[in-house]
Amino acid sequence: MELESFRKKLKKQKYGLVGNHSAVQVCQWTKNSLNNNGDCWKSKFYGVDSHRCCQTSVSLFNCENKCLHCWRNTDYTISNEVENPGDPKELIDGLIDERKRLLNGYGGNVKTSKKKFQEALKPNFFTFSLTGEATLYPRLGEMIEELRKRKIITFLVTNGLNPERIRELAKRKQLPTQFTISLNTSNKSLYDLWHRSSKQDAWKKLNECLSLMKKLKGKTRRAIRLNLVKKDLEDKGFIGQLSNMEDIHVKEYVKLILKAAPDFIHVDGFKSIGSARERMSWRKMPNFNEVKEFAEKLQKELKSKGYKIMGEEKRSAVVLISNKKRNELKINKP
Repeated sequence: MELESFRKKLKKQKYGLVGNHSAVQVCQWTKNSLNNNGDCWKSKFYGVDSHRCCQTSVSLFNCENKCLHCWRNTDYTISNEVENPGDPKELIDGLIDERKRLLNGYGGNVKTSKKKFQEALKPNFFTFSLTGEATLYPRLGEMIEELRKRKIITFLVTNGLNPERIRELAKRKQLPTQFTISLNTSNKSLYDLWHRSSKQDAWKKLNECLSLMKKLKGKTRRAIRLNLVKKDLEDKGFIGQLSNMEDIHVKEYVKLILKAAPDFIHVDGFKSIGSARERMSWRKMPNFNEVKEFAEKLQKELKSKGYKIMGEEKRSAVVLISNKKRNELKINKP
């Protein structure tokens, strides 16, 4: 009964539900792109199409963590295991159909580009980043493989707690186009407070996954994502004073980043949206200049390894650091 109640709430929040553990949602940047009102930072940095992006979950009610900054309602978490995993091909078809349904009203909107709308009905980019932990879906590799056959780009964003699944993907040549680990804290003490993980060895597993990322050089595009949260000067309590962007964190982050040796580093500002608003106020959101200042400190420490600031997007408060050449940023194939 509890699960059915959650499903009803998600439908009200404009999630398109597929099977018993998957969903799609049309993000604001897809809507903006359809109305020629700007594209997502992924489009600016990597050349992907915002209007053809399918923002997906294959583990709707499953995650090991209950992160304080997460925009999803962590009360929706049922377990660390996806039960009765659906068939990958059927899920892909269902997610595309649900996305079409969610986009239906844009076909008659006078502001919408007719060309983009028709293209949007055939997504060429799946990002496993909507909610839940995608690596808990046991048939993820099959799904990525099927999407590749359909010439669809895949982004996998993970909490890094399941390195064995990443090894499996690598062994079976089912790695995504781009593999991203969320690295939101720079030390174990902060991690335990921040992520509230159900895994006793979560910090150890995260570090194992970071080391694994280094070994995947040339097999997939690799990224580290930092979601920065600043102190709330008006709140002297625990949450108000919690931050991951003090100077002391810079060198700690650098050590972890070098362990992974990623191709890309996304330095991103926390957004007080969704259920995150119940845990962290808007005052904990760093502005673009604060995010860029932190990114510059990181880049300075990483300069000897060839990392440079390669892009920025003020509207999303995100900065891209990379050791790749500019012509290597764009994605040419799935």
